[in-house]
Amino acid sequence: MDRPHVVVLSGAGVSAESGLRTFRDSDGLWEEHRVEDVATPEAFARDPELVMRFYNLRRAQLKSARPNVGHKLIAALEAEYAVTVVTQNVDDLHERAGSTRVIHLHGELTKVRPVSGDGPERPWEGDLAIGDLDDDGVQLRPHIVWFGEDVPLIREAAEIVQGADAVIIIGTSLQVYPAAGLVSFAPASAPVLYIDPAPAVGYELRGRKNLHVLEMGGSEGMERARVLLSTLL
Repeated sequence: MDRPHVVVLSGAGVSAESGLRTFRDSDGLWEEHRVEDVATPEAFARDPELVMRFYNLRRAQLKSARPNVGHKLIAALEAEYAVTVVTQNVDDLHERAGSTRVIHLHGELTKVRPVSGDGPERPWEGDLAIGDLDDDGVQLRPHIVWFGEDVPLIREAAEIVQGADAVIIIGTSLQVYPAAGLVSFAPASAPVLYIDPAPAVGYELRGRKNLHVLEMGGSEGMERARVLLSTLL
């Protein structure tokens, strides 16, 4: 018999416990920068060196970060369930905690891709600079989906959520679209566990009959979710 499929929709709040800051928790600033200056195609066209320097610092910061209890508890679910993590996070803490199937909707900090968009992404360590080119001589850029760009994996993610037996929402306030709309693809029969220390049951969750709101932080919430799943599936 196939194991139940649990889909985890994760956001920046999961990694916040590992010391990685989020722009939504700091008055629209991300590490003292306006999002418009470091996370849009226009910003990269205007000042590519600033944008690269910003992500170089984020990449260096990520090296010293460690997966927290929440990441590890999500990975531990794989002992009992088929688990897919669909994350808005660009860090690799889910993978480092042991999760084996992770879809990064907004790209990956540890990868780069050509600015032309024609080539594949590739792993990258250290700093990225003007003059770093792919094999065809095209400038490389951070493999990040910036505001205003399409989210290439959103359709795949929606199909995965459609096949969920249960959904866990953790570390996200469901405010950034299209990722925020993913939970609406979950079957009506699938329980949805929403973990948030200050939950706001908005449009995407309102009306779901099998909604379980866990008003607590990520790590504590995942402990509770693990127990709850055993009674629901």
